[in-house]
Amino acid sequence: MKALVYHGPGKKAWEEVPDPQILAPTDAIVKIDTTTICGTDLHILGGDVPAVADGRILGHEGVGHVIAVGDSVTNFKVGDRVIVSCISKCGVCEYCQKGFPDHCQANEAGVGWILGHMIDGTLAEQVRVPFADGSLHHLPEHVTDEQAVFLSDSLPTGYEVGVLAGQVRPGDTVAVVGTGAVGLAAIMTTSLWGASKVIAIDTNEFRLQKALEFGATDTVVSGPNTREEVLALTDGLGVDVAMECVGYPETLQLTASLARPRGHIANLGVHGKPVELPLDTMWIGNYTLTMGLVDATSTATLLKMVASGKLPSEKMGTHTFALNDIEEAWDVFANAAKNEAIKVVLKA
Repeated sequence: MKALVYHGPGKKAWEEVPDPQILAPTDAIVKIDTTTICGTDLHILGGDVPAVADGRILGHEGVGHVIAVGDSVTNFKVGDRVIVSCISKCGVCEYCQKGFPDHCQANEAGVGWILGHMIDGTLAEQVRVPFADGSLHHLPEHVTDEQAVFLSDSLPTGYEVGVLAGQVRPGDTVAVVGTGAVGLAAIMTTSLWGASKVIAIDTNEFRLQKALEFGATDTVVSGPNTREEVLALTDGLGVDVAMECVGYPETLQLTASLARPRGHIANLGVHGKPVELPLDTMWIGNYTLTMGLVDATSTATLLKMVASGKLPSEKMGTHTFALNDIEEAWDVFANAAKNEAIKVVLKA
C-alpha cells in the first residue's frame, strides 16, 4: 500500500510500505476511505514532537471500512463502516477505567495518542487500529464521511480541551485565539453550553469570517491592541473563558491576558517551545489554566449531534483531494492562510 511516511524534521514522502497486519487479538485493520491532515502533523514535520521516529506513517484521523479483525474483537466485524479515534483505548488500565484514556497505560509511552505518533497512522490506504473495540465508532449510514472525519480529533478536541476543560457555562463570555479547525470546533460547541458572547481572534480575515459562520458573535483582528478591543467588548473585565488554539508562546501569552479575574484559560495548541507566563502578577487573579491531550470520550455524543444536524461538522472541510494527491493537499494545508483552508479532506 501507499502511505505518507515521516523521515525526520522537514522530510516526508508518499511511498510504498507493507500492508498492516493483525499483531494482537484486539486489533482491527481499517481500509481508509476518507482522512485529513491535522495541525499536529505539521508540528511533527517541524520537529516539535521528537517521539515520532523516522519511518513512521503519519496521521490519526480517518473514516473507513473494517477489512480484518483479531480474534478478541467483538464489537466490530468485516465490512463495518467506522470512525477511527485519534485515541487508542485499552479500556482496562487505571486511566481508562477513570475515563481518561488520553493517558492509557497500554503502551510504554503512557498516552492514548499513538496513531501517527508511536505506531503507524491513518495517512495511508490502510491502518492497524489497536484495541479496536474501544478505539472505533460505528458510523450511521446517513452520516457522510465529510461529516464524520472531523469526529476523529478536531471536534472532540475543541469541545473537550476547550469548552469542557474551560468550564464554559450559560451566559459566559469566551475568547478563542486562533480560528483554525480546532478553534472553529471550540466556537461551534460553545453553543452546547450557552455562551452569550464568543469573540474570535485571528490574523486572517477569511478565518474570522468562517468563525462567524461557526457561531462567533464578534471578531478581532489580532494586533497590538487586541487586549484592549476584547476588554471593550466585555465591560472592561475580560472574558470568562479564554482559549488558545495555535501553539505559539505569544498566542498563549495573549490568551492569558484576556481572562477576567477567576477566569479560565484553556490551552488547546500543541507547543514546541517553553512558554513564559507572568505568574508573579497572575496568581492574585485566581485564574485556572488547563491544557492537555484530548480523551475523545465525547465522540459518541458529538456523533449524535452531527447526525441530528445540530453540529454541521462538514463545514470544516474547505478543500477536497484524492488521497494520492496528499503532497499537494499538505502544501495547501501548510499554507492555510494563503489558500483560505481550514481542513483538507482526502478521499481514497
